[in-house]
Amino acid sequence: MTRLFMLIYSIAGVTLAGIGVVIVLTIGQDTLQPILVSAALGAMLGVGASWVIARRLISA
Repeated sequence: MTRLFMLIYSIAGVTLAGIGVVIVLTIGQDTLQPILVSAALGAMLGVGASWVIARRLISA
């Protein structure tokens, strides 16, 4: 399960962090702090999403 989780996180974490950065830049927040906060929040959401996806794939 850990290997599957890490594999999924390597895709989902980067994707969600990138989406967060794009959203922040789109709304006009172009300083360092909002960009880093949104990237960190996206990476944290990636952890939860990856865990749920990995558990569902293992149980299926």
